Amino acid sequence: MTRSRVKNRIRRLRFDNSEMTQEELASRAECTRQTIIALEQGKYVPSIALAFRIAKAFGVRLEDVFQYEED
Repeated sequence: MTRSRVKNRIRRLRFDNSEMTQEELASRAECTRQTIIALEQGKYVPSIALAFRIAKAFGVRLEDVFQYEED
């Protein structure tokens, strides 16, 4: 059975963007800080709408934040 997962670069992008806080990103992406924490820890896969809002908050393409991987 093939396993898939979505990896992200949220933590790296936050630090590359003037050390943006989790709270600031959550505000820009219209979600909670707890959601950002869960995403960074790989415990949560965002909806497509949230994924686009996060990418927009960083001013980058969706693919610059999220990567789909199959094992």
